Amino acid sequence: MNKKTELKKPALPPMGAQDFSEIEDWSGYFNAVLGKGARDTLIAALDSFEKEGFNNRFAIDLAAGEGRDSLELLKRNWQVLATDNHPEAFTYLWARVPEILKPNLTTTEVNFCNMKFPECDMVNASFALPFCEPQYFEVLWNKIVASIRPGGRFAGQFFGNRDTWASLANRSHHSREEVLKLLEGFSIELMREEERDDPPGLRKPKHWHIFHIVARKH
Repeated sequence: MNKKTELKKPALPPMGAQDFSEIEDWSGYFNAVLGKGARDTLIAALDSFEKEGFNNRFAIDLAAGEGRDSLELLKRNWQVLATDNHPEAFTYLWARVPEILKPNLTTTEVNFCNMKFPECDMVNASFALPFCEPQYFEVLWNKIVASIRPGGRFAGQFFGNRDTWASLANRSHHSREEVLKLLEGFSIELMREEERDDPPGLRKPKHWHIFHIVARKH
């Protein structure tokens, strides 16, 4: 009797950070990106503040995650309010903050769509705003703008309307024209539009369409 040979399916590549974020598995995401450096948009904004001679300011780090950006802010002597709606985020963050800088950090477990924004010198939203459901986005953005003092900055990303994830109903995506409209009242210091395809070797390759932004409030 002939035995039927079963064809084994090729093993899937391991899940990466984008796979975890697509399904909003934040524990997996935190582990996938742990140890990475601060985002380029935050670095650019901080460098601009330093050129202006302003130090010891106050920033809100939205959806701070494992804390890569909050750590950079603290190292540059900023007071930081780090928010995230996942309690594990702060476990990763606090464990890496030097003792001498811990008094400069406050953490709050909150969904940023529902939070109250204190006045600040910068709102940092690295890859956070696309995860706001569209029906809440306008209110959230208005709160962000109102919280930034004149001369303060917004640093972060918007996802473009040609991004693969634009088809997900719970994500906020914007065209270039819409991003420019949102930034009225700001001087745009950096606006880099990134559009690219993932290489085929990933578990779930996607098309990326991202606007990287640093803007100074009038």
